[in-house]
Amino acid sequence: MTLSDTTETFGRSLLQYGPLSSRVYLMRLSESDFPKIIFEMERIARKGGYGKALAKVPADAGPLLEEKGYHPEARIPGYYHGRTDGLFMSKYFCRNRGQERHPGRIRKTLALLSTKGAKTRPPKQNSGLILRECSPEDAREMSRIFRNVFSTYPFPVYDPGFLKEMMASGESRYFCLTDRGKMAGIAGAEIDPEHGNAEMTDFAVLPEYQGQHLAAALLVHMEAEMARMGISTLYTIARTLSPGINITFKRAGYTLAGKLTNNTQICGGIESMWVWYKR
Repeated sequence: MTLSDTTETFGRSLLQYGPLSSRVYLMRLSESDFPKIIFEMERIARKGGYGKALAKVPADAGPLLEEKGYHPEARIPGYYHGRTDGLFMSKYFCRNRGQERHPGRIRKTLALLSTKGAKTRPPKQNSGLILRECSPEDAREMSRIFRNVFSTYPFPVYDPGFLKEMMASGESRYFCLTDRGKMAGIAGAEIDPEHGNAEMTDFAVLPEYQGQHLAAALLVHMEAEMARMGISTLYTIARTLSPGINITFKRAGYTLAGKLTNNTQICGGIESMWVWYKR
């Protein structure tokens, strides 16, 4: 059985927390819940012994959070309605959690980005693959791909029921590339229509298809879909230790917004993540 952290509502806001990422994450803030939700986050973090609290909030909430010991790690211009910036504000409950664990590997990835991330148009992928939107009937095969690619993941994508629920909500759309009917790669868009933004996420390509630019093809298609929906700001949270996905986003015209240090349980450990955005 694969463990995952808990996602639940607090008032009209959305929180994720648990021992897997040893973190409390304010994923979506409703103005009516601020600032009391910050006290709730810290109560959960201290009760669970978690190492970090992360809050995604409008820029005007930043000063109060800084008074409470939070500091900004990333900033996305126009995250809310294309007008108000979004901040990722973090607070660490132990010193080690705030210290970068892989500075050398991250420097190497940055060096690769400076040399290989210059192209703005992604290379063409295998022309024999078919790109389509996923349906609930695909959930079982999707879960197998996620399990194949990620030994651990911050959300329960190994569970077909979770994937079906996300698709049924209307705020998550998944897309795949298939080869003779078999899925080769997946990606998803988590859409916040109320605030006009979407997270490009859950990129998973089977090992035998890596190097064929499937992630780039999926990203271009999802961007077009988001434009049709009137979404004005796109972003992603990508592993700092994975050069390929960061090169994909830089080549697609995304801008680096900051780094979330020791933030997310993924691929067997808690890793730092880069935030990229595109207007």
